[in-house]
Order: sequence, then structure tokens, then C-alpha cells
Amino acid sequence: MDAAENDVLVEESEGSTEGTELAPADLDREGDVAADYIEELLDIADIDGDIDIDTRNGRAYISVNAEEGSNLSLLAKPDTVAALQELTRLAVQNQTGGFSRLILDIAGSRDARQAELGLLVDRAIARLDEGAAEAALPPMSSYERKLVHDIVSERGYVSTSRGEGRDRHTVITAA
Repeated sequence: MDAAENDVLVEESEGSTEGTELAPADLDREGDVAADYIEELLDIADIDGDIDIDTRNGRAYISVNAEEGSNLSLLAKPDTVAALQELTRLAVQNQTGGFSRLILDIAGSRDARQAELGLLVDRAIARLDEGAAEAALPPMSSYERKLVHDIVSERGYVSTSRGEGRDRHTVITAA
């Protein structure tokens, strides 16, 4: 097991239901509840968007997309997506009574963020190549840290998570 997998397992085991794998029917229900919540939010805000529901890696994955030039781009900023994801998780938890690990993607925001994280990792690796013993990245969510761990591993370096709560961040070192 690599550091990223261990980091995710430790975080997910902290809650009583966070580490449990949901059955496909439960994931489908979670996705349906989340899609209904997002659809209602889009209607209230008069924002265009098509909602797709999928399951990936044991999580419900809700994707909202629209034609280019749509007003959906108003919601695609990383902080906005993170806030909407948390609100959607709370709505799902309220309806299902269980912890939700769903992922919300708005207008390709997840792919855009992954590209940003790749650039952040590249800059950190450049600092290592210049002689730094380690390079710390800013605090980020567990999902983003998992993406960083994967990127770092692909580039042949080692990463660990340090800190607690909102200060939890990734530190990269040479292999």
C-alpha cells in the first residue's frame, strides 16, 4: 500500500460509516438524491446544466455540464465546487441517513484542478532538483491530496501528508 492509499484509508476510518463501501443500489440512490438537489439548485439560480450520474471507485460521481458560453461557468471555480459538494453531501446524508463520499464536478472543474495540481507538483519537484530536502504544498482536501500523491508517484518521487484538519498538506521528497 502506498502513502496515498494509507492516507485515504486513515481519513476514511475516522468516522463510523466513512470507511464502509456502499452497495451499488445505495450508490445509485445517493447519486439520485444528489442529482435532485443539484437540479433544484440550478433551477433556483436559473443556471443551465445537464446532470450525469456515475459511480467511480465506490463513490457517486455527479457531473454537471452545459453548452460553451453557458452561465454554468459561474459555479465552476474550485472553492465554489467544493462548497457545493459539501452542501450536496449534507443533503444526501439528510435523505439517506448515511455518510456521503460523492464527488461533484461542474463544467470540467475536476480535470482543470488536476492540471493545476500537476503544475504545483512540477514546481515543487523543481525545488527538490535545486537542492531542497523536501517541498511542502499548501493545505488541500483529502481528494486533492490523493490526486497529488498519484501525480508525485507517477513522477518517481515520494509524498506524505502532514498536519491535522484544515492544515493537512502534502510534503514531497526524492525517492
